[in-house]
Amino acid sequence: MTLSFFDQFMSPTFLGIPLMALALSLPWILYPAPSARWLNNRLLSLQGWFINRFTQQLLLPLSTGGHKWAALLASLMIFLITLNMLGLLPYTFTPTTQLSLNLGLAVPLWLATVIIGMRNQPTHALGHLLPEGTPGPLIPVLIVIETISLFIRPLALGVRLTANLTAGHLLIQLIATAAFVLLPLMPAVAILTSTVLVLLTLLEVAVAMIQAYVFVLLLTLYLQENV
Repeated sequence: MTLSFFDQFMSPTFLGIPLMALALSLPWILYPAPSARWLNNRLLSLQGWFINRFTQQLLLPLSTGGHKWAALLASLMIFLITLNMLGLLPYTFTPTTQLSLNLGLAVPLWLATVIIGMRNQPTHALGHLLPEGTPGPLIPVLIVIETISLFIRPLALGVRLTANLTAGHLLIQLIATAAFVLLPLMPAVAILTSTVLVLLTLLEVAVAMIQAYVFVLLLTLYLQENV
């Protein structure tokens, strides 16, 4: 029983061929392409409104130099939200529960922000490793601590997204299994458990969107430190 709970996190294969690439390409197929018409339909209008509002909120903490990242960050946000939401459907696979994928997204983007800071303003970027007014004896210790915290950032990004989605999926499956087992034995308790399951599913929808937003927001804050 314990192993079956974690089977949902295994990467799907077909005839020995991993289907991770297919799962990652699905979000881009679902979204409609912009048309050349003056007036779009409701779906395209809603999509454009959401992207514009999110981009405005995303650029608030950023200076002018970081605005060139708007398209990349907005695309990443939509990509993560779609993957997380599709993973809540029955008999689907959630690629963002794989730590390797999340680290593959977090490490290059974090490294790009660090490289930009080192190239544009190396003194200011290195100044983050040593807070102003630090006593002399604590300087070596603080430099080591700040360096470690700098390199932990991409790991924290990937682990946070993976842990939240994995925990939510496991909890949904545990409660659903309990409701299924209790239905012939104690119908009243099973109905109560099913109600909790519905509420938890709504919570997981919110978590799927919030975790994608937090992932991109932290990248934005890291970028702001180095722009």
